[in-house]
Amino acid sequence: MSEEVRALHRDAQMSAQKVRLIVDAVRGLPVSRALAVLELSPKKAARIVEKVLKSAIANAEQNNDLDVDHLIVSTASVDEGQTLKRFRPKGMGRMRKRFHRRSHVLIAVRQVS
Repeated sequence: MSEEVRALHRDAQMSAQKVRLIVDAVRGLPVSRALAVLELSPKKAARIVEKVLKSAIANAEQNNDLDVDHLIVSTASVDEGQTLKRFRPKGMGRMRKRFHRRSHVLIAVRQVS
């Protein structure tokens, strides 16, 4: 078993719940199939995960001399980041809270024989 090569995107401007839907679809897949799934997905989170996956693939190829054809997505996780709290004026002098949620996306790939 070879080592895992990781890529991390911190403070992606999307809630972790939305990104987890996409990450769950690509976990455990070969990277070629995972990229195909992400390219066909219409969700904005798929663009974020696709960038992180391509970065992990490039890290594996450039830094660790791994073969891209034998890579799989071994670990894919999404954690909550910092939440920005904002307020909007509403009727009759009231205010409503709005939360701008952020997330951290971690993808690791490893080579299988």
